Amino acid sequence: MNSRIQDNMWGYFFIGPFIIGFLSFTIIPMIASLYFSFTSYDLFNAPQWIGFDNYTKMFTDDPRYLQSLKVTFIYVLGGVPLRLAFALLVAMLLNAGSRAVGLYRTMYYLPSLIGGSVAVAIMWRNIFGDDGIVNLALQALGLDGIRWFGDPTAALWMLIFLSIWQFGSSMLIFLAGLKSIPQSYYEAASVDGASFFQKFYKITIPMLSPVLLFNIIMQTIAAFMTFVPAFIISKGTGGPLDGTLLYSLYLFKQGFEYFNMGYASAMAWIMLIIVAILTGLIFWSSKYWVHYESEGR
Repeated sequence: MNSRIQDNMWGYFFIGPFIIGFLSFTIIPMIASLYFSFTSYDLFNAPQWIGFDNYTKMFTDDPRYLQSLKVTFIYVLGGVPLRLAFALLVAMLLNAGSRAVGLYRTMYYLPSLIGGSVAVAIMWRNIFGDDGIVNLALQALGLDGIRWFGDPTAALWMLIFLSIWQFGSSMLIFLAGLKSIPQSYYEAASVDGASFFQKFYKITIPMLSPVLLFNIIMQTIAAFMTFVPAFIISKGTGGPLDGTLLYSLYLFKQGFEYFNMGYASAMAWIMLIIVAILTGLIFWSSKYWVHYESEGR
């Protein structure tokens, strides 16, 4: 009996810090945020209960909120597929085999390690500036330079290009998935005369589909949370003409620039609901396209 009590005490000792941290930094702040979302709260005065007014205002009396939703969905739907496609392409090239594959993996992963930093966002501003290297390259090809910071559509695509450049983490996960596919499948397909594209669609994609599902979910969630690049590149304005006003940036502006913390809390909960619905839809659709060997499909 004493030994069992001792084991339980050691278990509480090791799991205790996690439970305390989870309650202090996740559960309690979430409950407080849910309460504040039904209040008018400016951080300096006591919150005043206003019911669903914050939620009603979002969809009926705040065109910038609707613009932030539009911009964010374009960013997610444009950036995530391109990022995953590029990551899979690079993973397949690395999987082909090379003596320097370890060096290549490190080089390609570096953008993901530093891609969300302020310094890289500033560098990206300079690269796409009027006299930046991108416009200089276009002019060298006989094309007109693009005013990346004067056109809302161009500015948003500049952010999407930055998200694609940060493909390293997805690439490594794809590469691990490719390594797990038995080579005997490809050899048998070659004997049957299958082409590269037939192998890709009939073997690689089905066998890689669980990894693809994981990457789609993780990259979609990460895309909705993007903040630093939009803040630095637009200098905190979301411009031009709110073309880079991502949801997280507008939430930040409401909470810490306009001090509408109640409204910002309501926005955070709507974001949680949107991401949860999209994740649920992706999981629901997975039964039609994800292949699990254990299920014999």
